[in-house]
Amino acid sequence: MPQPLEPLDADLIRSGIGAGVLQQIARLEVFAELGSTNACLLAAPAPAPGNLTAALAEFQRAGRGRWGRTWNMPPRSGIALSVGWSFAEAPGDLSALSLAAGVVARQAIRAASGRAPALKWPNDLVWADRKLGGILVETASRPGGSCHVVVGLGLNVSMDDETLWNLGERPGSAIDMAMMTAGRPPLRNELAARLIEGYFGMFGTFERSGFAAYRVAYREADYLKRRPVTVSDGSNRLSGTAEGVDPSGALILMTGDGRRRIVAGDVTVRPRR
Repeated sequence: MPQPLEPLDADLIRSGIGAGVLQQIARLEVFAELGSTNACLLAAPAPAPGNLTAALAEFQRAGRGRWGRTWNMPPRSGIALSVGWSFAEAPGDLSALSLAAGVVARQAIRAASGRAPALKWPNDLVWADRKLGGILVETASRPGGSCHVVVGLGLNVSMDDETLWNLGERPGSAIDMAMMTAGRPPLRNELAARLIEGYFGMFGTFERSGFAAYRVAYREADYLKRRPVTVSDGSNRLSGTAEGVDPSGALILMTGDGRRRIVAGDVTVRPRR
């Protein structure tokens, strides 16, 4: 059985955030139980420009991933974090924000643990070919063309073997940070502080420069690069070789009919022949 993880503590998280960023955090709350951290921030007033909101939960009753899929971790076994931001005007490449958020999560995980997971388009963190966590970006338009954006991150930190085996979309498809670090996962409060600080910087950078500021770092972490894959979008399926992402964050797929640009879909890695 894994060692019990320390409880998330808003004061400890704040103590790990630099003073310059901390004064720009309009709201940082930790909940014992919540429906969804994303839904919590989306239902609350949007932060003022240049300010960040953050919500964490020890347990989510209605945690979810893309396409409305359920993603619930046992209490105190991971990090369920959402951060909110207001863009004065929605960036043209807003669809790539999940990729930038993956880069920032990877950097924070590496700084806290010494391990850097790969990034699987469009929103997964992967270690040893298994899912370590996922990102969900949701938006709400506001009067005047501004945009309230919430980035949610679910990250497996430490859980028992049976729970972990059954956590993913199929048995054995998930991994946690305890396994990734040979039983020495980082402290959750320290990691949460690094993530929140990183996301604050990301929003400002994305507002100024868009995905261009993160494309090289994403390329270095790209789990799918040059792998044979199948992309599913509802009843449609398309196979080819993944060739990175374009400047707007779309997946580039080389098929028998030529180059295709994929903006949405589930990706499955196929065995090499």
